Amino acid sequence: MTVSLRLGPLLRHVGTSTATVWVETDHPCDVRIRLENGVVEVARTFTVHGHHYAVCEIGDLPPGSSLAYEIFLDEDRVWPEPDHEMPPSRLRTLDEDAPTRLLYGSCHTPTGDTPEGLVRHGPDLLRATARRLAREEVEDNLVLLLIGDQVYADELQEPMRAFLARAREEGDDDAPDDEVVHYDEYAELYRQAWSDPQVRWLLSTVPTLMVFDDHDIRDDWNTSAAWRRSMDAHPWWRTRVTSGLGAYWVYQHVGNLSPEARDKDPLWAELTGARERGDDAGDVLDAFAWRAHTEPSSYRWSHRHDIGDVRVLVTDTRCGRALGEGDPSDGSRSILGPDGHDWLDEHLTGGPEHVVVASTVPVLLPPAVHHLEAWNEAVCGGAWGSAARGPAERLRQGLDLEHWGAFQYSFHRLADAVLEVARGERGPAPATVLLLSGDVHFSYRARAHARAGETSSRVTQLVSSALCNQLTVNLRRAATLSASAPLHLAGAIMTRLAGVRRAPLRWALAERPFFGNTIGEVRFEGRDALARWYHCPQGGDDALPEVRRSVDL
Repeated sequence: MTVSLRLGPLLRHVGTSTATVWVETDHPCDVRIRLENGVVEVARTFTVHGHHYAVCEIGDLPPGSSLAYEIFLDEDRVWPEPDHEMPPSRLRTLDEDAPTRLLYGSCHTPTGDTPEGLVRHGPDLLRATARRLAREEVEDNLVLLLIGDQVYADELQEPMRAFLARAREEGDDDAPDDEVVHYDEYAELYRQAWSDPQVRWLLSTVPTLMVFDDHDIRDDWNTSAAWRRSMDAHPWWRTRVTSGLGAYWVYQHVGNLSPEARDKDPLWAELTGARERGDDAGDVLDAFAWRAHTEPSSYRWSHRHDIGDVRVLVTDTRCGRALGEGDPSDGSRSILGPDGHDWLDEHLTGGPEHVVVASTVPVLLPPAVHHLEAWNEAVCGGAWGSAARGPAERLRQGLDLEHWGAFQYSFHRLADAVLEVARGERGPAPATVLLLSGDVHFSYRARAHARAGETSSRVTQLVSSALCNQLTVNLRRAATLSASAPLHLAGAIMTRLAGVRRAPLRWALAERPFFGNTIGEVRFEGRDALARWYHCPQGGDDALPEVRRSVDL
């Protein structure tokens, strides 16, 4: 029997001496990674709901390595493929003395840059970035952060709709016919998202860290307690959230873990135990996922990475949310949940030259939008009486008012922590404290300052979105209006009338927001940091991205 590579390889967590490669195969097998220096590492696949995966750990590598590699399934070479047109895939380890470069973005709809896709969704910046990096000599610590909506489980493209129609021909259940629900469907959704040859090469050769946002599960996931109750009423929702979180762990989260963290992960131990017994671990994964949904404190999705002189804290702002409905200031409603805040406080310290907090949803929105969200949360909590709570909740869900501004307890707690770091109260102050985000489908920079006192660090919000899912014209107009001074003033008045506390930070957009698909890049060297946004004025298989904006931070 010939075994095929169904998806991957994906180069995931790397350290100074280790690298992790993830693959999915169509049958159980031994996966061999052979490096150009002759080293061979072998991993056995594990099985979940009839799908087969391997997480291959390569150790004892020199810092700053860049080694071409091949994939063998049992005895057959399957990667690179015979007609592969890109350069060889390479394992890259970190060099503590080298500059660090972070690429980041979110919201990727796979279109392959078809004419129809270019019109509706715009050029694919993952594909364009692959073409750019294929022509570059990478000499720094390059890491790609995919911060949300790696897949759209509820906004499907035609190939995925066709798959669902075939899969449910005999009558499935009452699941919606235009959304994925079952694990097999999620597996196909990921396959379609990451199978484009250029995207596949990019993910095989650039170390990648990931975290979910709402569309990985469903639009507005965990917006509020009322939203949770409405979803719980659907008989298919339990299967959906279980499948979505389980697939997320397998396809995205396990690759974020270092070898040490993976060895301590209880789910990994259960999966490898099932592998040794020759069992399918689908039930194990389902039980884990449902518990993670119903008991958010049972698992931590956030993760920390020290890359040279840069500390990167990737936060879970979705699954761990606390959704209390009372006074928004008492901590019962928070975007990270109590355990998430404690984890962030533990790791958000001084010491590194640069500290990065990656949050899928922006911490610092255009001020008018921030005020609107803060006002709405207060009214939903009863600030204007019980009669206003219902209309305010409908407005919250209708306008997607569910960023940090809509979780004022969390916003203040993070803002206070950032200022303590920037003042050197949590260890030596870094040169920069960066908040990296996506989600909103437009890109901008916001410089923040303390309302009282001085800071030693530069505090900046950077947003790059979307990778491939540009806003329509009408939504662009609305986004531009949201950054206007009159709406800022109106929002400030509304929040004061609702009794919202004044923020410890003040900020403004440094430039007008810009639209179209982008991928952000920040290059750190010493105490300097340079931010760039790349776009692709032309789509297609040969177009290269260009720098749209470049600023020193």
